[in-house]
Amino acid sequence: MSDEPSGIAHQLRHQLPLLVWLVLVWNFLWGTWSWANLLGGIAVALLVTVLLPLPPVVGGTRVRPLAFLRFLGYFLVDLVTSGAEVAWQTVRPRGIGHSAIIRVQLRTDSDLLLTILAESLTLVPGSMVIDMDRERRTLAVHVLHVEDEEDVARQRESVLAQEERVVRAFGSATEIAALGLPPGERIQGAGRLTP
Repeated sequence: MSDEPSGIAHQLRHQLPLLVWLVLVWNFLWGTWSWANLLGGIAVALLVTVLLPLPPVVGGTRVRPLAFLRFLGYFLVDLVTSGAEVAWQTVRPRGIGHSAIIRVQLRTDSDLLLTILAESLTLVPGSMVIDMDRERRTLAVHVLHVEDEEDVARQRESVLAQEERVVRAFGSATEIAALGLPPGERIQGAGRLTP
């Protein structure tokens, strides 16, 4: 007799947060709450999760509360200040000066951490991730306004600082240790963390 749960029951238990989220989205899309919408949402959520299962997450993630609060604080401040800067640049008499595409060499290659980093950079007004090369661990970031080469270097350093905050908030001990290496280098013997 096996202690392992059956395939579908095990899958549904691990996808319960996704099921709840899908039911909520279904009800929000309909705009009204009713028993029919609730039951319809449950049926659609079960159908989606059984017929279109997500691949298993390798390793999962850890959330370090203090590092997460630091990441969130910097993100919110950056969101407000960048929004104000972009608003000023669009209404000032001389307009937006030069923009740039900056390629930044990163230290992490985790799919999850790269996604969090790319989303947090793109959500801030004035910057957008336009390319991600996972093999080379580089991001190409479009920056709305730069003055000179020193400004480009500051923008690159701000991306690396954001990467460090993301890794410290959500990364494993190995990923945090890799922050001490120069961008582009890997810890000896450490392969790619996710497929």
